[in-house]
Amino acid sequence: MSTIKNHVQLIGNVGQEPTITNLESGKKVARFSIATNEYYKDSKGEKQTDTNWHTVVAWGKTAEIVEKYVEKGKEVGITGKLKTRTYTTDDGNQRYVTEVVADEILLLGSKNDK
Repeated sequence: MSTIKNHVQLIGNVGQEPTITNLESGKKVARFSIATNEYYKDSKGEKQTDTNWHTVVAWGKTAEIVEKYVEKGKEVGITGKLKTRTYTTDDGNQRYVTEVVADEILLLGSKNDK
């Protein structure tokens, strides 16, 4: 059971081209966002869409896969965990960021998708 305490699974579309950073250690890190959609009917019976955006971070071999195959608009499946970090802005305000640290990325859609 300990493996499902902090476990995230998402399927969504990539919002922008991934940013790849090569660290001094030789390791790669990829950052990108994905949009997930939920559909429901409102009180009038009209179909509505609720879109949520998630920031995804991938390291090492997973980042290399992102670099080669993931592009804006591509549908992907992500498994990983949530990670929250804090930082201080230039004007002294503390900010909190929650990201999905990807363990595995599945490329979805057809092979002909751009």
